[in-house]
Amino acid sequence: MKYALIGCGRISPNHIVAAKTNNLDFVGLCDIMQENIHDKVVKFGLSKIPQYTDYKEMLEVEKPELVAICTESGKHAEIALNCIDAGCNLIIEKPIALSLADADEIIRKAKEKGVKVCANHQNRFNKSIQKIREALEKERFGRLFYGTAHIRWCRDFEYYSRASWRGTWEQDGGALMNQCIHNIDLLRWMMGNEIDEVVGMTDRLNHPYMEAEDLGIALIKFKNGAYGIVEGTTDIYPKNLEETLYLFGEKGTVKAGGQSVNKIEEWRFSDALDNPEDIIRMFGENPPNVYGFGHIPLYADVREAIENDREPYVSGEDGRRALELVLAIYKSAAEGKSVKLPLEACSAMDFSGRFGERKILS
Repeated sequence: MKYALIGCGRISPNHIVAAKTNNLDFVGLCDIMQENIHDKVVKFGLSKIPQYTDYKEMLEVEKPELVAICTESGKHAEIALNCIDAGCNLIIEKPIALSLADADEIIRKAKEKGVKVCANHQNRFNKSIQKIREALEKERFGRLFYGTAHIRWCRDFEYYSRASWRGTWEQDGGALMNQCIHNIDLLRWMMGNEIDEVVGMTDRLNHPYMEAEDLGIALIKFKNGAYGIVEGTTDIYPKNLEETLYLFGEKGTVKAGGQSVNKIEEWRFSDALDNPEDIIRMFGENPPNVYGFGHIPLYADVREAIENDREPYVSGEDGRRALELVLAIYKSAAEGKSVKLPLEACSAMDFSGRFGERKILS
């Protein structure tokens, strides 16, 4: 299967390793900055792979069957729609887009053209998350009461100074949209997806050089009667602390923790079908960074979805749901009131200027 990568920045090594592990036929590397391509060529031995600074030229010349989009978030939609027009299946890094209108158009056009779209929420493939999902699908929790997602990370001046688009409303959004959307996706997925209303608060406490928020807190009421809590920040000193997901039900309590919900840390069920100590020992991983090990199985799933003409495990619609929840938190925080779902129209750009001017990076 002919594969190409658009965007050779911070997350691209995970995609390159996943593509190579899944024996994809690498036909193109693209980035507007040639030095980004060079770094990956040297690191991963890709000197024979054609290199491009214009992705449209790459699509025309190489005609890839599968493309991964790893650019800044604000470019995802435009690139995705052009790739779909070229007949490419897609893996789109989170978030799928920065507006619901763009997400809807990606989903609509992909169906029209008969191609697959996967939103790159790779943490769904964590061993810990898969085990929790299995328990949920077997109804071991009984009635779900509530779940919580905590993302307590650090992003400093050096991180934002390396790319001027980071933390902007037009190209990125803030902590919730960038760093926290993976766990927000997991919470919504686990709690039944359908949401009644959201109450949110956001602020920019410690990053005057970004436009968007570095702290977001939200309460969520799901249509099934359960509740959710989101706490997400990049203000933790001096480094990433944890990312955790809790699920509380009438017959079960579970906690996934570690850097990126990659470890089961609590496992209690009334049915006593398994030994909690065994589960904690067996379903824990220790990835080198917060990106985890999920890209490889995500790529395997997408390849199989294309070959068997089925939806990917993480679909474009899933990506839209995660985006919608983040935007609902933004909207509630900006308006100072609860927001009902579904949202019909909303964009990160709707909140431009909310925290005032940012200090110029230098």
